[in-house]
Amino acid sequence: MDDAQLTELSRHVQGLILDVDGVLTDGRITYADDGTESKHFHVRDGASLKLLQAEGIPVAIITGRSSPMVARRAEELQIRFLVQGAASKEAALHELIEQGFPANNLAAIGDDLQDLQLFQSPAVTLKITVADAHPVVIQAADFTTHGAGGSGVTAEIATLLLTAQGKWPF
Repeated sequence: MDDAQLTELSRHVQGLILDVDGVLTDGRITYADDGTESKHFHVRDGASLKLLQAEGIPVAIITGRSSPMVARRAEELQIRFLVQGAASKEAALHELIEQGFPANNLAAIGDDLQDLQLFQSPAVTLKITVADAHPVVIQAADFTTHGAGGSGVTAEIATLLLTAQGKWPF
């Protein structure tokens, strides 16, 4: 896809759907001896996701795993559209649409094979992945970030979307 096509798709995006592991994190999950787990989120993702929402682009998280840390991060960032433990990301998207998330012209960012479900949804018009995604996902994506998952890639995405929509404040 050339830059003009990417800008045109970005201009019309009404909502952003995120995966967690491999997108907002580097995909690693650390388990401690006491059974607790940890994930590492990048601070730049937080600032970028807040900016997108402030500029009228709602954000949703759909993840196949369930984690208290994801719920905490979503709450911290005031992301009200959240589905964890999604067996079907397409079904989860429909659930979020019923809750008021936009129903079309969505951007979805994922890194692994299960994220292809969202890429195939008619509601998703802009498919985004990270630099270290599964090769099949990279091939299916319209845009691949320069950064790897967990490195603050939503800063790139916010710049892309908000610039295309004439809302970039910097």
